[in-house]
Amino acid sequence: METFGQTYPATLEVDRAERIANWRPIVQWLLAIPHWAILNALQDLSGIVAIISWFVILFTGRLPEALANLQCLIIRYGNRTYAYVGFLREEYPPFTFETAAPADPGSYPPVRTGFGPELENRNRLTVGFRIILVIPQAIVLAILVVAAVVAWVIAFFAVLFTGRWPEGLRSFVVGVMRWGTRVSAYFLLLTDRYPPFSLE
Repeated sequence: METFGQTYPATLEVDRAERIANWRPIVQWLLAIPHWAILNALQDLSGIVAIISWFVILFTGRLPEALANLQCLIIRYGNRTYAYVGFLREEYPPFTFETAAPADPGSYPPVRTGFGPELENRNRLTVGFRIILVIPQAIVLAILVVAAVVAWVIAFFAVLFTGRWPEGLRSFVVGVMRWGTRVSAYFLLLTDRYPPFSLE
């Protein structure tokens, strides 16, 4: 997403599957239970890391690279799980936990989540009030998620009978996932740049 001439420091791309096996919408959520369990634990960890990051940034003005890379891993793992559970892709996501760098290592090529976390010279004021500043984004995102669930239910029947996602629905659902990725990056203190109100 271009904002003020720059790419937002959190991106998501999900390759379109030409065809999805008709039975996939019925069972894919079940096959993903191990990933759901891991993701649940990772999201609990993410909350703890966010609190630690908040204090560290307020006192030092910088975000430790290890904490940033861990948050990138958790958001990336979530995107892979959601794409699979939502039968956007058939390929089973790997159980990989790369924290060496924020960049997507490419271990699940159809779903790519990129990050450019800001480590130095952080804006302590916006970090201090982050939970308040993110409220408008959270409200809009909540509404979009409800709409995405409706789109997903419609797509469930479309894929069940045709083996294909309707392109408009797929683009919308991926757009909501992209919006959520940017809001997560902002809320979890990976960047001080306010996310754009955009699905692109």
